[in-house]
Amino acid sequence: MPKPFFFLHRNFLRRNKRFQRSASNSHASQYKNHILAFDDLARKSSADLSDQSLVIFNMEEALLKSSSLFPYFMLVAFEAGSLFRALVLFLLYPLMFFVSEEVALKIMVVVCFFGIKKESFRVGSSVLPKFFLEDVGLESFEVIQRTGSKKVGVSNLPHVMIETFLKDYLEIDVVIGRRLKEFGGYFSGLMEDNKTHHLTILEEHGRHNKMGSSDDIIGLTSFNTRLDDPIYSYCKDIYRVRSSDKNSWKNLPRDKYPKKLIFHDGRLALKPTPLETLAIFMWAPVGFVLAVIRTLIAISLPYCVSSHLLVFTGLQVTVTTPETQTLAQNDDPHTQNDKPKGVLYVCNHKTLLDPMYLCFVLKKNLLAVTYSLSKVSEILAPIKTVRLTRNRQQDQGLMEMLLNQGDLVVCPEGTTCREPYLLRFSPLFSEISDEIVPVAVDTNVSMFHGTTASGLKCLDPVFFLLNPSPIYTIQFLEKVSPSEVSTSCRHGSTSRFDVANHVQRELGKVLRFECTNLTRRDKYLILAGNEGKAASETA
Repeated sequence: MPKPFFFLHRNFLRRNKRFQRSASNSHASQYKNHILAFDDLARKSSADLSDQSLVIFNMEEALLKSSSLFPYFMLVAFEAGSLFRALVLFLLYPLMFFVSEEVALKIMVVVCFFGIKKESFRVGSSVLPKFFLEDVGLESFEVIQRTGSKKVGVSNLPHVMIETFLKDYLEIDVVIGRRLKEFGGYFSGLMEDNKTHHLTILEEHGRHNKMGSSDDIIGLTSFNTRLDDPIYSYCKDIYRVRSSDKNSWKNLPRDKYPKKLIFHDGRLALKPTPLETLAIFMWAPVGFVLAVIRTLIAISLPYCVSSHLLVFTGLQVTVTTPETQTLAQNDDPHTQNDKPKGVLYVCNHKTLLDPMYLCFVLKKNLLAVTYSLSKVSEILAPIKTVRLTRNRQQDQGLMEMLLNQGDLVVCPEGTTCREPYLLRFSPLFSEISDEIVPVAVDTNVSMFHGTTASGLKCLDPVFFLLNPSPIYTIQFLEKVSPSEVSTSCRHGSTSRFDVANHVQRELGKVLRFECTNLTRRDKYLILAGNEGKAASETA
């Protein structure tokens, strides 16, 4: 840590410790018999905790491992605002050490939310849950899960940032956050008084659920939290988390998420802590120049030359093929011309560059079909792309015609999925070829995601190429034919759905992805609030 920031951080910790001592002394008499350590609560058995009717916990102080709020506001500034808004927030970060926590919170709220349209704000539901889940402490989560029949999550963060995370993903009964004032449908960047609002919600919830006396309520917070908030007056016992407790917590494993995280949006692939944010701003100009160079190499040079140069610029590709199968570029070209049909490559969808990477690996041009593609992407694409009409008969005839012209690649998911899940495969591809080559595709990025559901789709390849060293993993599987799939079916015959499901399962096994029945429509309804059918949207 640079020396100026070290001294600022040290002074902040000293001031924070003095605040903790004064707060503890001023309220010791009032809560003398009620303040306990988090370890006391963690050691209690489920039987001892089942009698508690309600637990009130502070999200950032008692659930998340890190108490720093800056990364979450940086996500709001970058994803819902702009690069300029994110830069302003980053430049104001040193100021946070010289003001109180409440003033620092208000500054970040003003910078991030001022002028943001309320109806279009979806960062709280599409971006933030992923980063919140990755910061949840396993030990605290397990204690909260077995404590109380009703759970109330309290936070100093704006309500629009935490509601989806706590209610939908952690299944918390009541969420109490700061309300943002608005003017003409836009956020003003100012927050309402939280204490009165907290009490109103809690009292209404208590009357509706016939909540008992304070003997049935416990609180869970940290030593950094002042206990003069009236909400804690409801609690019989208040358990406080130490910093040493958080340091020993483990991250909540993905398989313990109450609700699976399948879809999420946003460009940033890393949690934007102050140091990570500094790295992003320093890399962005260099990364943009590098992305332009990578694009020019890809679209202007032959595959045999460009593939080696792209590796030199930092692009990494790993290719795996079955021992019984050779890649297309090794085949005799005269033999290929005699084939009545080309090869049908069926792959899962990770980015718009999936067909391009197949071309680099095979060192030949492929035809690609998409459900929709932005005009800019169509113009810049170095290979032929054809839009499907979503009419089954027309699309089937179109794909058969393209197969007669050459090798064809199709992504039957119809849209991308970042997490280790496969969406439902459209069965259209199973009816146009007797030989199908499944291709398992996976990617890894360090800074930026090359996909989006609500942003400008034409920038997807740019953001992917902005990464210092993006990785593509491509695995070719054994060829599949509908007749072979039918022998494994109990009823002795196969349908187009059986073939599609079989290919999906085979790709899922290789990638270790979970197969789902979710579709493109489901993704866009969750992330963007629409069905994803706009002409400008990409698959």
